[in-house]
Amino acid sequence: MPRLCYVTDAGDNETTYYKKHLRRLRHPLTGEPLTWFWVVDYYHASERLWTLAEALFGAGKQSWCWTRKMQKLILKPAGVRRVLHSAAAVPSRRKLSGKRLADFKRAYRYLQARRQHLRYAEYRRLGLPIGSGVTEAACKTVYTQRLKLSGMRWQKAGAQKILQLRVIWLSGVWTQVYERTLRSYSEVQVRTPDEQTNSAVEEAA
Repeated sequence: MPRLCYVTDAGDNETTYYKKHLRRLRHPLTGEPLTWFWVVDYYHASERLWTLAEALFGAGKQSWCWTRKMQKLILKPAGVRRVLHSAAAVPSRRKLSGKRLADFKRAYRYLQARRQHLRYAEYRRLGLPIGSGVTEAACKTVYTQRLKLSGMRWQKAGAQKILQLRVIWLSGVWTQVYERTLRSYSEVQVRTPDEQTNSAVEEAA
């Protein structure tokens, strides 16, 4: 079984899609539930680190240095726990208030609520991506290059069928899928022009 990896910013839409669709998928041959690694995109996590730093220290060198240190720390085992511990130790000394306190709490809660999807050391050990660059590249290769050519307009149903065929082609399994599809039909019957004409006459009568 290949490792299945879902890399997102873990927003509301992405979370809903995972709960309603991805986690319900089953292996096409065995019928067993598929196991996913859900990864919060490292870039989005880093944005929250910048927010924490600017709330704690304001804009400047101290903020930059703290963020760079946390960006490295979060990649290590138990990294997110250590980052949260470091961030939580500062506000009591700096007495945050107003917008800076609100920004700090929002960024802190984002990381805290998604701890299980921020295990970057484990993901890297398994050879999994921690950034959504590979996903965005796939969107361009699979979707944009085929559906967004000049003058093209699509209905949802038609676009979905074309994308399914394109994924099969790009995955290099076109022949296998084609042969399996043929085997699923016991016999393909094609009506001749004469049969179609006779049928039309009978229906009219």
